Amino acid sequence: MAATVKYDEVEVGTEIPARSFPVKRLNLVMYAGASGDFNIIHWDEKFATSVGLPDVIAHGMFTMAQGGRFVTDWAGDPGAVLDYGVRFTGMVPVPHDTGNVIEISGVVEEKLEDGKVVVGLTARESGGQKVLGQAKAVVRLA
Repeated sequence: MAATVKYDEVEVGTEIPARSFPVKRLNLVMYAGASGDFNIIHWDEKFATSVGLPDVIAHGMFTMAQGGRFVTDWAGDPGAVLDYGVRFTGMVPVPHDTGNVIEISGVVEEKLEDGKVVVGLTARESGGQKVLGQAKAVVRLA
């Protein structure tokens, strides 16, 4: 976990360095067990491709969770995230042999009162497709 970020140390435009989050089929199995989302498109390649998907795809909420993890690691405190929302704009295919990678970066878009900032996130899968849109978190910094 990162050191706690201080409100007076960030400005609008402060960039949060990109991080890569590897995604393997095992991650999808573990997520399905934790979330209860056993939709067949997340684990059966034959079915997923039969309905027009490129391969098994990661759960949207799994993808969103990686963005949340990115922000909480940066802030240094999971309780610092006061609000977080995204739109799902693309899929994260997870080929059996290679898996995929979700790369997430961020920027401080706004400084609010009471030590809060708005962080905008960019998330892409390894093929370059944007997978989260309008991804923003409101974070209370130390």
